[in-house]
Amino acid sequence: MVVQAYILVQTAVGKAGEVARAIGAVDGVVRSEDVTGPYDVIVRAEAASVDALGQLVLAHVQAIPGITRTVTCPVVHM
Repeated sequence: MVVQAYILVQTAVGKAGEVARAIGAVDGVVRSEDVTGPYDVIVRAEAASVDALGQLVLAHVQAIPGITRTVTCPVVHM
């Protein structure tokens, strides 16, 4: 079973487009779009497990220059 999540990203001023493109190139990222509102980029990601999702966010997404904050929202099926 694949774990899916939305990652809400805040960026430094003027960096949303650049960050969205960089995140889009990360393995496990299904979609990355710059948006308006309280977050600058919204990402849809998939991983094999919750641990793998954590590694994706911590080691790859948060390492991208220009990111100031992330919030990870795992998808649940009720």
